[in-house]
Amino acid sequence: MENNRLDLTTGKPLQRILQFSTPLIFGTLFQQLYSFVDSIIVGHFISANALGSVGATYSLNFLIIGFMQSFCVGLGIPISQSLGANHGRDVQRFFWNGLYLSIAISIFFCVLMTYYTEPLLIAMRTPQPLLHDAVIFIRPQFVFIWVTVLYNFSASVLRSLGDSRTPFYTLVLASLLNIIIDVVLIGIFHWGVIGAAVATIIAQAISGLMNIIWLVKTSIIIDFRHPQLKFSARHTYRLAYIAFPMGIEYSISAIGAIIMQFAINSLGTVYVVSQTAGEKIRQMFTLPIESIGMGMATFIGQNFGAHSMSRIRQGIKDGMKIQIIYYGICLIIIMLFADPLSELVIGHHPELIHLSSLYLRLMSLTLFLHGTLMIYRYTLQGLGFSLLAIWSGVGELIGRSIVSLIAIVLNSFIAVCFINPVAWGLAGGYCCWMVYRQLKKIAVSFTREVN
Repeated sequence: MENNRLDLTTGKPLQRILQFSTPLIFGTLFQQLYSFVDSIIVGHFISANALGSVGATYSLNFLIIGFMQSFCVGLGIPISQSLGANHGRDVQRFFWNGLYLSIAISIFFCVLMTYYTEPLLIAMRTPQPLLHDAVIFIRPQFVFIWVTVLYNFSASVLRSLGDSRTPFYTLVLASLLNIIIDVVLIGIFHWGVIGAAVATIIAQAISGLMNIIWLVKTSIIIDFRHPQLKFSARHTYRLAYIAFPMGIEYSISAIGAIIMQFAINSLGTVYVVSQTAGEKIRQMFTLPIESIGMGMATFIGQNFGAHSMSRIRQGIKDGMKIQIIYYGICLIIIMLFADPLSELVIGHHPELIHLSSLYLRLMSLTLFLHGTLMIYRYTLQGLGFSLLAIWSGVGELIGRSIVSLIAIVLNSFIAVCFINPVAWGLAGGYCCWMVYRQLKKIAVSFTREVN
């Protein structure tokens, strides 16, 4: 792993951010490629309604799985800060206490969601023709939520140590394996949507185990021969202080996504299926910038530990340059190819293709809002202010709630298309203001320490 590890406190910030984030980008693209291919397999081998059932679980999945993913990212931030400050003993204590927290949170959500999956989907007004398949698709993934935590915690630790390549390799393998199992279970054995759920569980379990094996065999910074297994209240508090607000922030914004799903469900099955297809394609374009954001959190964390204010400021500028150029290219591609991309997912259903393409084209005009949010939110988290970042989730909740209400009142699919952009704009504006406010305080603090 030491050959894969990058020191983000040296070199040109733009080069380091891209170098570290590139494996993250390709990893998320492969993961989303799996999701994209999975949608094609479900839509073509089962039915359009089955695709709608999978899509109807998105916001609930966003709420619970999103919490776990953000929580695990948060567990890696104290590790990256300790690494930047050359505090090796703290790195080890943060790792083991982070593992204990991961086990506890896995058990909690496994028990909770095993019992409440169906009631929550009913409360969201999931259309009756979609409800059964939605339940049998998402409930097994909640029962085996520990495999999601296993991968995300191990990947977060590796990235916090500067190794973004290993999680990429295991994620690629998992995505390919996922697709193969999908084809076998759905296309050959006709398991339906349960086959897609089982494929996801198996692939995530294998990728998580591979990350752990690699970490055990290669890590010098975390010594597994003489592990620091003792529980530490101080280290656990620091981990919880950063990780729980990050998970809560994601879940607060996800509650807005549930309200958004409520609005979409109220329009009927045709709109649910169309928006599901459009959202799957949209995620293919936006996930790379989310990966740049995750890279920013590690970059900022290490340089914060090293007290390098100039690199923090330059890193933010370079992150913004990356997202503006990237989303300019995405705008052109989506405007030209929204129709064939939608047909690839849905099949030849002209009405569904038209609605999905409309969703995509309107969203493409506002993607820069998403990019700004990713750069500044992850910067705030990398600085260790995840508690303050919760309010960006509140901003997303307010934005999604207001526009969802408008969509319901007007019975408008156009309004649905602007739910996410309004949420991104409110949350991004807050994060920009808070980052610059905190950087001024940090600069004063660093100056005092030097003097």
